[in-house]
Amino acid sequence: MKVEQFPDRIIQIDQKQYLYFGGTAYLGLPTNKEFQDLVIHNIRTWGTTYGSSRTANVKLSAYDSGEKFLASHIGSENAVTVSSGMLAGKLVIDLMKKQTDCFFHFNDTHAAIRIENSLSLFENGKLNDRLLNPKSEKITILTDGVPSFETKPVDFSFLKEIPDHKEITLIVDESHSFGIIGKNGSGIFNSIQYPIKRKIMVSSLGKAFGLTGGVIAADAATINQIKEMEVFTSAAGMNPSFVQSISDASEIYAKQHQKLRDNLSYLDSILNENINIKFDKSYPLIYLLSNDLVEKLKQEKIIIASFKYTKDAEPLNRIVVTANHLKEDLDKLVSILNEFNSQF
Repeated sequence: MKVEQFPDRIIQIDQKQYLYFGGTAYLGLPTNKEFQDLVIHNIRTWGTTYGSSRTANVKLSAYDSGEKFLASHIGSENAVTVSSGMLAGKLVIDLMKKQTDCFFHFNDTHAAIRIENSLSLFENGKLNDRLLNPKSEKITILTDGVPSFETKPVDFSFLKEIPDHKEITLIVDESHSFGIIGKNGSGIFNSIQYPIKRKIMVSSLGKAFGLTGGVIAADAATINQIKEMEVFTSAAGMNPSFVQSISDASEIYAKQHQKLRDNLSYLDSILNENINIKFDKSYPLIYLLSNDLVEKLKQEKIIIASFKYTKDAEPLNRIVVTANHLKEDLDKLVSILNEFNSQF
């Protein structure tokens, strides 16, 4: 299905209006007028794009403003922006290839931080034996902040079980937790407090934060290494007007994050216990466990997100609640979910 404008809470298909519970604009920013006006103001200052290397002799203060805000918001020592979340992940993976003896991953880790020959972190419900053997080595663990088809962040307590002679770097993709979880949407990076060598966060900024780009957050030494990589120095940076807008929009982010929290709290208060969905009141993604329910929602003129991560995979069906949804939208959605569930 194709639409002729940004799909916010209402979309029009074949001249019919549908409620839309899809996408990744969790804070509802792409259509937020205050946010749009701020971005337009910064485009007039910084232009529509800037194609120069970040290492060129002329440097833009917009990057300093945006990256300082991001580091503070995330709770990291330093941060750097790049043109996409995918590039953020690939840069970090390329850096760690030279510093890692063995990679481990959670299942279904996003492609941005995937690497060949990585080993499964858990086997038969237990930590991979290699993580517990007496060999000293450098380990890099790859995970999404909130794994696909889950509604809660990863439990990192397993890190306590890995012996000290394993030097651990933890890489977390927070594209679907940054801007959503934590105080004012700060994500989970700062809450990961375990005795490991370092932790690195990568994230898209094109989801909750409403701007095309990506961010890497870590200790200052790691960020400096990223900035010295050839792929970083030879590429144009994130649009400077967008980076400046990140810093300038801090109050808007807080306001929209509270609206999202209020919507989730209200939804939780009216939704009956339901065996056909996976939902947590702190997270805006609701996973559907019934294909019949997907069809029922469409019949009731509600469109949800449905897509395949890989060509041969089953479609991933999920309801996405945003800060822009109204109570009447949530009432209609929940009435259908409750009615459908009453059949079981």
